[in-house]
Amino acid sequence: MSDTALIVIDMLNSYDHEDAELLLPSVRTALPHLTSLIERARRSDAEVIYVNDNFGLWRSHHDELLDSVLSGPHADLVEPLRPDENSLFVVKARHSIFYETPLEYLLRQHGIDTIVLCGQVTEQCVLYSALDAHIRHIGVTVVEDACAHIHRDLAEAALHMMERNMKARIVTTTAEEIF
Repeated sequence: MSDTALIVIDMLNSYDHEDAELLLPSVRTALPHLTSLIERARRSDAEVIYVNDNFGLWRSHHDELLDSVLSGPHADLVEPLRPDENSLFVVKARHSIFYETPLEYLLRQHGIDTIVLCGQVTEQCVLYSALDAHIRHIGVTVVEDACAHIHRDLAEAALHMMERNMKARIVTTTAEEIF
């Protein structure tokens, strides 16, 4: 098993929120990169961990959340990214994948010391998650073409901050060494 895990952030999404119309074009652009990255992680035997908002439904679990978003108007953006039977799943309530979730414990249990971030939104959840990983001494790689943004300028600034301030490795899906 690899010491690197792919973290898919907030991609099980109904897109029924305030910034959805600004986000959707970027999601559509990132989708092929996300699907190829997930397939690559699975082939390399890296853990694939979905960390997703629960939309305030505290009784939600993986199947309920997936059923809900697959029955929505943007199922075409979720279907290609479905977790498989080996994927792990963590529910989050705030921007960071670490904030009051069991993710750090899960990573330690699996011997993971580096995470590869993809998903949405670059200038929000990806940025805050990279910071929280950095302060936990967990290595971070961000696959920029497999991340969606609401505001391109803020996403570019966030990527620059992650690289400079958090020592994150910023790559694209064409990079040879990701996992």
